Formats: sequence, C-alpha cells, structure tokens
Amino acid sequence: MDVQSTIQTLTLIALAAVLSPIIADLLARWVAVPAIVLELLFGVLIGPFVLGWAALDNIISAFSSLGLAILMFMAGYEIDFPGLKGRPLRLAVEGWLCSLVLGLALVAVRTGWTEKTLVIGLALTTTALGTLLPILRDRGQLGTPFGNRVMAVGAIGEFAPIVTISIVLTTDKPGRALVLLALFVLLAVVAAVLARRPAPPRIGALVTRTLTTSAQFAIRLVMLVLVVMVFIAYEFGLDTLLGSFAAGIVVRLATRAAPEHHVATVESKLDAVGFGFLVPIFFVVSGLKLNLDALSTGTGLLLTGLFLLALLVVRGGPIMVLHRRDPGRERVALALLGSSALPLIVVITGIGTDDGVLTTLVAAALVAAGALSVLIYPQVALRLVVPGDAEPARVPAEPEAL
Repeated sequence: MDVQSTIQTLTLIALAAVLSPIIADLLARWVAVPAIVLELLFGVLIGPFVLGWAALDNIISAFSSLGLAILMFMAGYEIDFPGLKGRPLRLAVEGWLCSLVLGLALVAVRTGWTEKTLVIGLALTTTALGTLLPILRDRGQLGTPFGNRVMAVGAIGEFAPIVTISIVLTTDKPGRALVLLALFVLLAVVAAVLARRPAPPRIGALVTRTLTTSAQFAIRLVMLVLVVMVFIAYEFGLDTLLGSFAAGIVVRLATRAAPEHHVATVESKLDAVGFGFLVPIFFVVSGLKLNLDALSTGTGLLLTGLFLLALLVVRGGPIMVLHRRDPGRERVALALLGSSALPLIVVITGIGTDDGVLTTLVAAALVAAGALSVLIYPQVALRLVVPGDAEPARVPAEPEAL
C-alpha cells in the first residue's frame, strides 16, 4: 500500500469538498448547481482519465463505502412516513410501480430481457430526494401541499429501488432474499416501535448532559443503530444499503418525542459527520470511477442524452398521469423533480459494473445523465412553482383527501 498516494488522494478529495460549495455559492446568482454535481466533476478532473493525480486503494474505497452508508442513512432519516400518509403516498407508490414497468419495457425493447435490462430499468426509476431537499427548503416549499407531494414521490423513489436492489441485484436467490427481507422488515418495525417509546429518565439525562461534551452519547447511539442495522442486513444476505436506510427511519422515529432543541443539535452533528466529511468522499470517488474517455465519444454523448430523456419519460410520465387533478404548473414541476436522479444511479451502476453486467460506457452515460437531471430539471420545475426570484412564504400543509 502506497501511503503517500493515499494521503495525496485524501487531500485532493478534501480540497474538492471545500471548493464545491464555494463554486456552487458563486454560481447561485445564475443557476443552483447541487454540490454533489461539482464533487463528481472534481472527481473526474483529478481522476485517472484527466489529470491522474488521485488513485483508488482500499483505504479510499473504505471511506467511500462509509460515505454511501451515511448518505443512505440520511435519506432514510429525512423521510417522515407518518406525515406522508394519504393520497400523496398512494400516488407515489402507484407512480413508482408504473415507472418500474415502463423502465423495464423501454430498455427491453432495445436489449431484450437480460440482467442488464433490470439494472438500467431500475436506475431509471430513482429520485434524488436528498439532493432535492435543500433546494425545496431554500425556496420555502417544504411543509406546503406541493412540498409534501414532492417528498412522497422522492421517498418512494429512494425506498422502493433500495428494497428492489436487495431482492434482485445483490443475490442469486430472490425467493430466499424475499423471505429474509420480510424478516428484516419485521425486525426494523420492532426497532421502530421500541424507538418511539420514551427513553428511560437516566438515558435521557445522559443524552442531555453530553450533547456538548466529548462523550456525545446521542451520536454514539445513532452510530450504534446504523452499524447494527447494517450488520443485520449483511447477515441476512441483503444489501447493506437497506440496513443504512432502515437505520435512518428508526432514528427519525426515535427523535419524534425528543425535545426540539435536542433534535436540532443531533441533526446538525449528523450533518457535520455525513455531509461535512464522508458523503463528499463518496461522490468525489464516484467521479474518479467515471470513464470520461467513454463519454467523449459520439456514442457516449448520444447515450447520455437518451438516458436523460428516459428519466423524464419513465419517472415524469406516470406522475403527469396520476396527478392530473393537480394544477398544471405544479404537475409539470412535480414530474420534473421526480425525474431528478443521481445518488442511487451511482450506486446501481456501481453494482452493475462490479458484476460485469454494465459496460463502463453505459455506466458513465447513466451517471452523466443523472448529474444533468439534478442540474437541469429542478431549475425548470421551481421556476414553474416559484416564478422569478420571489421568496415564497411558508404555507402550512393541508391534509389531502384519499
């Protein structure tokens, strides 16, 4: 192991993580560029296909895996399933099922029914909820009826693909995986029920006393839940992403009854660990793996454009049909936001290339299309919902009828 190479690569990744929000802030006057897109681009720049300054090894890969685990944990944590019940959640589930059928059919027309069809079709059904949340928050849309619909679409667009990955992409025995998945879900539900119970007074007092000390008991508890859920998923032969995601949901339920200032403090510390350190490593490393040479060909550019359009058709099409009762501009905006996908595309294409199912060209084109989707679609969508530069007032959410 070349220690000097490892340190050099970590230094470059840290520099990319710092420069990305700076550049995003400078560009904010003209266009809102998600930091993860810039992190990917920096990864491409310092990677073997451009400057060749950074290289992957076991240490860098381990940090990247931790970043992915935290990213999926935060995605699960952001989902407030009790607050999404009713029509938004029902339409989101129906829309994702339609997207799955449409995505598989669209790819099968070109490739026939193969494992490649499943990987690409599944990648086209994802939604980048974690990327959309900061944009919606900045525009004052969280907590509004429109924001709730986006949350529902995004939650299912992340949760359903992760479950499907665990059943069909990471095992050669889907039936056994389905049984183990049901058992894992049962354990997760039990954990969620226990998490909603009030903490023993002694534990609650310890959490309060250590919020600002080196003990950081609350954060250690959260990390324990994350590791245990990942370990159980691994032991069951399921994808560890499902364990990370479920851990986020369990922790979210556990914090519902906690004092608001305690929750805010814990969330800020989780953001610091995740988005301040580990998650940027995952996205920069994903850029390191992106084959820019393949994308620079005519075929690569054509595939990128086709996948970008396919995301809009596969995710946006069912949303447009199912949400036909919504106002026209909001319906188009919801379809565009639902078609924005990147993090899970990176994950799914990584699995596909590791298993030899996807070529580097197809994987690179899918990731590039995902990056373009989170760069373009939200800009258009939010101009439809919030025209101009006006800062909208926060509107209390109204319950939607079934």
